[in-house]
Amino acid sequence: MTEAVVFDLDGVIVDSEHVWDEVREELARERGGRWHPGAQRDMMGMSSTEWSRYMHDTIGLPEPPEEISAEVVRRLAARYREELPLVPGAANAVRRLAEAYPLGLASSSNREIIDLVLELAGLAGCFRATVSSEEVARGKPAPDVYLEAAARLGVDPRACVAIEDSHNGIRSAKAAGMRVVALPNRRYPPGDEALAEADAVVAAPDELVGVLLDG
Repeated sequence: MTEAVVFDLDGVIVDSEHVWDEVREELARERGGRWHPGAQRDMMGMSSTEWSRYMHDTIGLPEPPEEISAEVVRRLAARYREELPLVPGAANAVRRLAEAYPLGLASSSNREIIDLVLELAGLAGCFRATVSSEEVARGKPAPDVYLEAAARLGVDPRACVAIEDSHNGIRSAKAAGMRVVALPNRRYPPGDEALAEADAVVAAPDELVGVLLDG
């Protein structure tokens, strides 16, 4: 029995991985960092503490990690206020599923970004619990953020279904004991081995309603 559904944010509700990529690359080049083509994939799923340290240690930005994180969040929030890149059909899927299940959100985004996106999308009232990986010990693919979401919902993780788009996200939810519906990120698709761990795969958010309500 499914007792709750836990959404990822980036790539599932908001088409944002490329925006994060652009903002961090822009900052790296401005500050004399050593940006490389694999940087975004390396940072996918990392908590803000982890990726800002990566930007400092590996990309070579001179500022302390906390300053790097704050500046990226400031620039990303400005972009979102101009235009929020919602995944088509995602908001409707969230609203439909919120009528049937308690919803949680387990995201690698900073708390400020989570709250801003849900406010701008008009979805804040749909979620009973939201967790940023900066609020737990380890980012994805560790299970911490999903375990915390289940705890805040008061539901056994094994009774939760997670909606994920990324390699590390799928691995994170599975490590927490959840069933996973994969909605593969079209810009940064998960590897075949991660997709093989998913319990179902859908091509668009509209299909989530069918899988979780009609299936």
